[in-house]
Amino acid sequence: MAKRVRHTFVVCAYKESPYLEECLRSLLAQSVKSRILIVTSTPNEFIQSLAEQYRIPYFVNPGEGGITQDWNFGYACAAGSKYITIAHQDDVYEKTYLEKALRLLENSKRPLIFFSDYYEIREGMRVESNKLLKVKRLMLLPMRIKAFRGSRWVRRRILSLGSPICCPSVTYAADHLPKVIFQNGFRACEDWETWEMISKLSGDFLYSTELLMGHRIHADSETSAIIGDHKRTDEEYKMYCKFWPKPVAKLLARAYASGQKSNEL
Repeated sequence: MAKRVRHTFVVCAYKESPYLEECLRSLLAQSVKSRILIVTSTPNEFIQSLAEQYRIPYFVNPGEGGITQDWNFGYACAAGSKYITIAHQDDVYEKTYLEKALRLLENSKRPLIFFSDYYEIREGMRVESNKLLKVKRLMLLPMRIKAFRGSRWVRRRILSLGSPICCPSVTYAADHLPKVIFQNGFRACEDWETWEMISKLSGDFLYSTELLMGHRIHADSETSAIIGDHKRTDEEYKMYCKFWPKPVAKLLARAYASGQKSNEL
């Protein structure tokens, strides 16, 4: 019987990102080695050449493209792995990210997800603190308490106020999760929708307060494009409706919208 893959990084590549190689190099430099895959719905010579240069398996999504579609395709390509991280092409991972993720995951009786604190990368500079990051860290304070890792009530109360979990910092414990974890439809809150779904399951949310990855903020990112067409505010309202009566959801969505400015350069 073939030995099971312990962990897989799935890099979702799109068009010709100038940051893709830096992302790949950060994954290859991890202190604990892992399988790495590249998936895309926009195949091109640039992505293929990097895959060949670093000898990384490369898969093209034959179906409909899109954020959740690509993530689900990548997740499916990693099937058989005990743990899966969907890496974003513009981001970077500290060399101990996986080592520390696996330590927490494998010390949990029933892990669901691991996620870490992070820093932003703005115009090539490392930003460890700003208004948005401070708010997210404040929201996640209860998750520092070991006794709350398995509390559905605690994590749902946190998610009822917004989404403080950085999507590319998340590693999924595949054995305890559905085979399809992202729902098609949302473009901005697709990760929040997934956390809400997973939050109902029995198991642990494992949070590291260490800055184990860097999330890049730049004008060409999908987040910036979504904010520009106001799509995000509509989706945030729908998410709040999962937790609150509509009048409360409207007020919360209006307040949360101000945080979008932190994703602008």
